[in-house]
Amino acid sequence: MEELVNAINQYGFPIIAAAGMGYFIYYIWTWVTEQIDPVINESHMTLIGLIDRIRMLDNDLIRLRAKLDMILQEQERRQNEKADTTDSTSRDSSDSSGSV
Repeated sequence: MEELVNAINQYGFPIIAAAGMGYFIYYIWTWVTEQIDPVINESHMTLIGLIDRIRMLDNDLIRLRAKLDMILQEQERRQNEKADTTDSTSRDSSDSSGSV
């Protein structure tokens, strides 16, 4: 502690404070670049992978929805054909009984 007081007396408080801040900035910089950056890069790669998976799932849902719509339209078309066939058959039988 006495060395710090002697340094302040010899160089002045602003010079010692600037040196202390310089060391603090150096310490924070090395901590961020050595410990935080690798974790952020790994998280970034994980995030990119998750986004790709979400896009694939979205594409799969779009394809499934298109297939389902096609199947529903086909079922509706068949029901309409069946109803038309039933209506024309019942009309034919009522026409033939009335014309006798």
